[in-house]
Formats: sequence, C-alpha cells, structure tokens
Amino acid sequence: MTQIRSYSELVKIPSFEDRVAYLMLSGRVGEDTFGFDRHINQRFYTSYEWKRARDQVITRDYGCDLGVPGHEIQGPLLIHHINPMVAEDILHGEEWIINPEFLITTQHRTHNAIHYGDMSFIAEPFVERSPGDTKLW
Repeated sequence: MTQIRSYSELVKIPSFEDRVAYLMLSGRVGEDTFGFDRHINQRFYTSYEWKRARDQVITRDYGCDLGVPGHEIQGPLLIHHINPMVAEDILHGEEWIINPEFLITTQHRTHNAIHYGDMSFIAEPFVERSPGDTKLW
C-alpha cells in the first residue's frame, strides 16, 4: 500500500460526495487488477475470514453507502477495500485486507464511481414531489 487511506479518516468527511472524492481511484474500464490470478481473489472472497469482516463492516456502517446516514442501500451491498488490494496481499496473508479500518460498505454504482473516477455513476438524490411543484408551460 503506497497511499494509506482509512475508515477513521473517511468518517471525518461529512458529505457523501466528498467521501467519494477521497476514495476516488480514477482507474480505467477493463484495467486488470488480478488478471489471470482472479482465482486467488475469488477464493479469498469465499473465506470465513472475509465473510466475518464483511458482516462487521456492514453492521458498523448500518448498511449505508460509504457509511453516510440517509444513504441506505436498498439493493446488493459491496464491501470496498479503501486501499486497492493485489494478489500478493492475499498470498502473503496481509492482515489489512480483512481489517475493518480499511473497508467500507458501498453499492455497485458508487463502487464504479470510485474505481473509474466518474461521478456520473452516482444516482441523483431522491427529491420528494409536492403539489404545485411543476408548470406545464
């Protein structure tokens, strides 16, 4: 890990958008992370240690996107490694890859925004309609 980011620092950032910016990796679509070693991370993501860490993070974040209250995730949850993980981290048994200090709950769209550096993946916030809030012409 070269640039170490952490949950402790992330939660000091109040807004959802600023949290996304803090985590932004600005990767490219199709950029290999594990390449032909994908079997390594697939085995990791089915391990007891990972499942236990995942449950702890979801509970800590109350199922909210990036742990921000009011951003409850209605669909599938993802656990994002705040610092990118590579195959060697798994093979060497690096403890940080299951440490909740370096993990955060997110949804797929936010995860893509973080990895690809594109805020257009983020859904617009829901705006409640009220009577008389539109004009036909």
